[in-house]
Amino acid sequence: MRLLESRYSGAKTLRAVFFERYLENGRQVRAESGTVLFRRPGKMRWEYESPESKVFVSDGRTIWFYVPADRTALRSTVKENADERTPFGLLTRNPRVSHLCARIALGAATEAVTPGNLVLHCRPHGTKAPAQGAGEILLEIAPETGDLSRVQVDEGGGSAIEFRFSQWEKNGPVEDSVFHFTPPLGVAIVDAPAGEVNARSGALR
Repeated sequence: MRLLESRYSGAKTLRAVFFERYLENGRQVRAESGTVLFRRPGKMRWEYESPESKVFVSDGRTIWFYVPADRTALRSTVKENADERTPFGLLTRNPRVSHLCARIALGAATEAVTPGNLVLHCRPHGTKAPAQGAGEILLEIAPETGDLSRVQVDEGGGSAIEFRFSQWEKNGPVEDSVFHFTPPLGVAIVDAPAGEVNARSGALR
């Protein structure tokens, strides 16, 4: 836990390569990959490259989710403190794990995707007990560097979303303009209620 906090505590900007997959009852049903940028406070940009191009951008106030092939941009506002209740609040606001997790437990070594990594089971503040369904977050950490290598979020009903990260770059040059989005001409804008867009993946809740 302290490894993760010390690794990201001084980070103003972060860049990483990500692999994202959706699971149903432990089986992969969809996978995507690309590059992600984080900037404090509260800003992130997910640039999906495979299997199709799309962009998920948040400037800390407004969220945009744009799929060029659909010629549609989904717009929503960020719920107050919403990103602090997601694992990526560790990277965009407060790196203290206790700020996210009401309860933390060390996982078994066999749960790590990368041998030797540490696994933490996190029950976020305000979520239901495990027996009642969704909410648990799994954090996998590289002990040599403190890098966050995997995040898995239990969404209930046997569904989960997993992110794997590599090639972390801390405090590299990242222009603030990349966290603002202007829809191209001819793109339809669809407004969604505050918090309707999933701040973890850009999908609708």
